[in-house]
Amino acid sequence: MDYSQSCPVSIQKLLLATDGSIYSEGAVREAINFAKKCSSKLYAMTVLETNPEYETIGGNVFEKEEIEMRKYLDSVKARALQEGVDCETIFHHGAEPHQEIVDEAAERKIDMIIIGRRGRTGLKKFLMGEVASKVISHASCKILIVPKAARIEYRNVLVAADGSTHSNAAVAEAIGIAKRCGSGIIAVSAMRDETESEEAKANVEKVVEMAQKEGVTVEALTPIGRSYEVIVETAGGRGVDLIVIGTYGKTGLKKILMGSSTEKVIGNAGCAVLVVKAT
Repeated sequence: MDYSQSCPVSIQKLLLATDGSIYSEGAVREAINFAKKCSSKLYAMTVLETNPEYETIGGNVFEKEEIEMRKYLDSVKARALQEGVDCETIFHHGAEPHQEIVDEAAERKIDMIIIGRRGRTGLKKFLMGEVASKVISHASCKILIVPKAARIEYRNVLVAADGSTHSNAAVAEAIGIAKRCGSGIIAVSAMRDETESEEAKANVEKVVEMAQKEGVTVEALTPIGRSYEVIVETAGGRGVDLIVIGTYGKTGLKKILMGSSTEKVIGNAGCAVLVVKAT
């Protein structure tokens, strides 16, 4: 079966958030692919961060950058149109780029935001960019984070299961993707030591039960280790091309908008990560 040609999720509107850097290339490519497979409307958006001091001192530079970014958006639109994808470009100025993206997604009732893992201002030691992190924390829809070189074929989907509300939403999403694409899933529930064995097994057994009802094959794993390390290592060793995970897990507090494990998975995984929030 050609998994890559199936529409993984029924989504009408996609928002691609890009800054024109090389780090956005994976997100651009996968956004167009996703929109093509699912016959979705694609919005390609960029935000030029405003800084009053910068604009005063280097107005010409700022204007030149805006022209370049608008041309870049036009090039993304042209790529989309070549693939038969309906694409609309959106350009904003703003002091808080993530808020512009979140607000645009809410206003247009976007079903999923696709974004690169980090942007041109990101330092290598920070594996996930600040804008991406804040978008994930504040947006109400699904977020697909795509590293520069990642390609999603939906052959092998890994879902993190810890029994939390957001994790349960991620499990349902992963099963739905696997069913639509005719692929299987790997359910992982990490335990710090053997005292958590019973709970970890219960977590994955629930996934197995849900998957079997939908006719989806599932492999259940309960390894010992830090959850993010276990997830990243399993994904890398099993050729996983998509990780599905909740915004935060059972130990996450609502005031902490994104759990540390989720952030570390996104920052260290070589494949794309779909972050799901419970409604």
